[in-house]
Amino acid sequence: MLALFQTIDLALNLYTWVLIASAIFSWLYAFNVINSRNQFVDAIGRFLYNVTEPALRPIRRFMPDLGGIDISPVILLLIIFFVRSLMWTSIYPLFA
Repeated sequence: MLALFQTIDLALNLYTWVLIASAIFSWLYAFNVINSRNQFVDAIGRFLYNVTEPALRPIRRFMPDLGGIDISPVILLLIIFFVRSLMWTSIYPLFA
């Protein structure tokens, strides 16, 4: 059972880093720091968008309009942190 919890924890940790990378990429793209016409940059951007958008879209539907500031990644990071903490402090001890 420990292996299952560790695998879930690892997947959530990896998704956290992908979410952070996506946010940084979007800032670099918005401020025209990276060349959006480069095929490699475009492939990275599409990958990050396709991986993170399904989780961010439901959060954005419930968020009020903050005038161009998107805090949905921060909210998703807080949710992931909560799930990881809940998993190790409340759920895992029931199976240990």
